[in-house]
Order: sequence, then structure tokens, then C-alpha cells
Amino acid sequence: MTDLTELAAADGHVLSAYEARPGGEPRGGVVIAQEIFGVTAHIRDIADAYAAAGYHVLAPALFDRQQRGVLLPYSEVERGRAFKVAVSREDIAHDVGAAVAHLAPAGRVGIVGYCWGGLVAWIAAATTPVSAAVAYYGGGIHEHLDLRPVCPVMLHYGESDPLIPLEVVERVGAACPQGVFHFYPAGHGFNCTDRTDYDADCAQLAFERTLGFLRDHVG
Repeated sequence: MTDLTELAAADGHVLSAYEARPGGEPRGGVVIAQEIFGVTAHIRDIADAYAAAGYHVLAPALFDRQQRGVLLPYSEVERGRAFKVAVSREDIAHDVGAAVAHLAPAGRVGIVGYCWGGLVAWIAAATTPVSAAVAYYGGGIHEHLDLRPVCPVMLHYGESDPLIPLEVVERVGAACPQGVFHFYPAGHGFNCTDRTDYDADCAQLAFERTLGFLRDHVG
């Protein structure tokens, strides 16, 4: 079952979220953190997949503070980056915190983020009460290493990702030695069916690993 809902953040901001529920009793909750293009059809499909796996899922619209209903084609990278840089760490903590609070009746809550959403997951792991965080090709994490996760984290990277060089990943690994790191013979965005770098085999393996991680730490 899917729907749209509204969330009230602790600072009074109201944001929208795509909501997907499992068919039966939820195993826990999962927040899906968007790319810079908004809560796209791809992000909604991901939310549906985790709901099918038994979780109560929310994909909050993290650009609603700047403009409600942002939904960009993948060609409009610069517009997406402009929205991204306007979102502060405090905004992320408030908005993800609102999603976590909404999902709390389902049990423990994890977060899974994609591209910029991977950075969102890192920030949430240090600032919100999530029980696990997973970052897919999370850009910019190395610029926020003053924040240290207080929950288990898993990070997925493409070995040929031109946006996240290996030396950057090594800096993240040095700052987070307890993290679980996985590398794939793929480029940036390998999980996204709407990108040229999509790799079905890598996407499936990463999904299976993420599900196992969530089973261990969320339910």
C-alpha cells in the first residue's frame, strides 16, 4: 500500500513524503533518502521494494524547504546541485528525524540513501536515532568527517565512479573503521535503472547485502 503523507519536523517545517507499507506486520522502518533529483519514480520504486521486503517505508521530500514538489530529470544536474547546497545538516537532522518519528511505531528504523542521499544517511547516522545507515555512492561524505556515526553503517561504491575517487573512499574508511564497505565493478549510480551506469547484477547484489544488514540491525 502506498500513499503520500506529511511530516512535521521539530522546527515546525512541514514536508511531504512518499509512504509505502508492507502487506503485514512491519519488520521495522526504513527511510529512503533521495538523490538530488527529488523523490523520483526510481526512489519510489526503491521504497516499494523495501516495503515488499517487510518494512514500513518513507521517502521524505528533502527539498521541500526550498521548493515543494521538486522533481527533476536526470539531465538537470546543476539545478539539483543548487537545491542540495541550500540544505543544511540541521535541516537534514530535522527532516529525517521527522520521518524516523513517524516510523517509530513499526520498531527500529534504518536509513538507506542514494548519491546525495548517501551523505544524508551519514549525517542521519550521527544526528538522528536510526539503528542502521546505508549509503550508496554517497558523494560528499568526506567533507563531513567531523560527524561520526553512532550506529552500524554500510557503504556501497562503484570502482569506476568518476565522482568518488578511491582516495576519497579511503579517507571515509579511515574515519569509520567499523563501517562495512562494498565495492562493485560499476560506475556512479549503478543502482538506478534510469541512469546509463545502471548495472543489474551489482544493483541486485547491493540490495541483498543491504537487506541482510537491515535484518541484522533493524529487524
